[in-house]
Amino acid sequence: MGGRNIDFDFCSSEFSFVSWLDDLHLLPLVQISDPFYIKLVKEFYSNLRMVSAQNDEFAISSSVKGQRIYLDARILASILHIPHTGLYIFEHKKWPEVEGFHPNQILSILYPNDPNVHPNMALTTNKLSVDHRLLHHLIVHQILPTGGRYAKLSRMQVFLMWCILSKIEFCFPLLMLKTMVRAFSQKKSVLPFGSILTKVFQHFHIRLEGEVATKLKKEDTYNKSTLNRMGWKKQ
Repeated sequence: MGGRNIDFDFCSSEFSFVSWLDDLHLLPLVQISDPFYIKLVKEFYSNLRMVSAQNDEFAISSSVKGQRIYLDARILASILHIPHTGLYIFEHKKWPEVEGFHPNQILSILYPNDPNVHPNMALTTNKLSVDHRLLHHLIVHQILPTGGRYAKLSRMQVFLMWCILSKIEFCFPLLMLKTMVRAFSQKKSVLPFGSILTKVFQHFHIRLEGEVATKLKKEDTYNKSTLNRMGWKKQ
């Protein structure tokens, strides 16, 4: 529910994925370590509604502790200090169809030592490089939460990795808003974006004093000790 974040000093000195995210101005998204408020997160999702913005852009509204929350991609981006421009597409199961995107091409980058990899097979993460695995982890937690399963890559996750590796601007805030709606409509047992929603609550001046805060666990921060536990060894 909370999310994941990186130890910037450690990760930026050891891994390439930090510069990939920096190229698209996405680093603030992976440096959120606020505690989250389970009761308020549940209230946010239980009151969630899709609304039509004046300019027909996708937006959602909710209320927490009697305070109305209104979010579109631009507002969420400003709260998180990330861009809201770029392309948007979402596919649940099939490959996204976008000019310049060829599944074979990105798969050859992700699996350079597997000549048999092809777009129709189930894609696993155990053969990814450490940089690609960490990028996938951050997508799973901070951008397109799936309940924390890492073993397999979805086609949409691969597409997002292609966008980041290719420096293609993608409207991540819009994807996050639609992911919130999907979590609400599917009655997900684990609700996404806990720490991100703390930022949202603060933006809308929702009083957090007296509420029960849940801190992120130590393993929710990618640093030297968590990476060592994942089997990483300094080259």
